Amino acid sequence: MRHWLFKTEPDVFGIDHLQNRPDQTEPWDGVRNYQARNFLRDDVAVGDNVFIYHSSCKNVGIAGVAEVVKAGYPDSTQFDPDSDYYDPKATTASPRWFRVDVKFVEKFNQILSLQTIKAQPDITEIGLVKKGGRLSIMPVEDKEWETLYRLASGKGT
Repeated sequence: MRHWLFKTEPDVFGIDHLQNRPDQTEPWDGVRNYQARNFLRDDVAVGDNVFIYHSSCKNVGIAGVAEVVKAGYPDSTQFDPDSDYYDPKATTASPRWFRVDVKFVEKFNQILSLQTIKAQPDITEIGLVKKGGRLSIMPVEDKEWETLYRLASGKGT
C-alpha cells in the first residue's frame, strides 16, 4: 500500500462533496498534468490511502482521508466536448488522461495547514515542501504519512 496527496479546490470538489456522494465514492477526474497522470495510470492502486488537500482557498491544507477503490482507467471527461476537461487529441483507442475512484474515509476536525506542515522538521520529502514540487497528485512517504496523519487527526498512528 502506498500513500498519496490529492489536491483539490474545495469550492469545486472537496472533502465534504466526497462525504456526501452516493456510497461516499467518486471518480478523481480532470487531472491534466502528465506526471500526475502517470501516477494515476501507473502507480495509484486499490487500497492506497489519500490525503485530500484543499488548495486555492482561504484554509489551505489537509482536510481528510480517502481510499482508492478503483485503479487507473481512462478519464471520460477527455472525450466530452462539453466538458472543461475535453481533449480533442484523446481517443478511446489511445486515451491521454486517467482517473481513479476514491472513497471517503475521514474528515478532520480542522484543516492541517500548509504552514503547520512546513514547520515539521521531519517533513522534507513531500512535494508540498519542495520548491517546484507541487503536483496535484503526489506520493507521500510512509513516515511522513504517519506524522501528518497524527497531526491532522489528533490520533496515534
